Amino acid sequence: MRLLPLAFTLLVATILGLGVTWFSVTHSRGLDVVRAGAWEGWPRAGTVKADPYARAAFARSGELPLELADGLLFLATTDDSGAPIDGRCETHIVGLLPQARLWTLTVMDQDGHLIPNDAGRYGFTSAELVYRDDGSIDVKLSPRARPGNWLPTGARPRLKVALRLYDAPFSFTSSTADAAVLPRIKREACL
Repeated sequence: MRLLPLAFTLLVATILGLGVTWFSVTHSRGLDVVRAGAWEGWPRAGTVKADPYARAAFARSGELPLELADGLLFLATTDDSGAPIDGRCETHIVGLLPQARLWTLTVMDQDGHLIPNDAGRYGFTSAELVYRDDGSIDVKLSPRARPGNWLPTGARPRLKVALRLYDAPFSFTSSTADAAVLPRIKREACL
């Protein structure tokens, strides 16, 4: 009779442990996250110092993380107010970017897939974008065509925006980066 409560406890602990691990690997890119406004980055994901959850998440996805010396990936799933980026709304990504030899900005659906569109636009590189006079960027995400630097959203309810900075001099000593370094994400009008 005493073995039954012990067996039940072990079963619950095993299920709970596996469930939390599965959730961490499927809904996160690791514990070593750096936040800058709405953006999140994982500077050690491609290094030997990557935490086990980051290694498991990248092994599961098949994605090759950037080595910090090569560059850094920042992802945003919310705007600066914390609301999810909604492809049915017009969203602006505005501001200066950190120094980098090359950068890319890509919009994806919530699963990380490119959004099919008639314009054949999925993102911009540092060589393609039209900059403001002060050197900042102004990119519009919208389901309908907009003048300037426009990326189609396909009216998806939830989006991810990936900003990859290549050959950029980064140094992270804490889990918070200077939010003024990365562009702001602001929702404008919804359709």
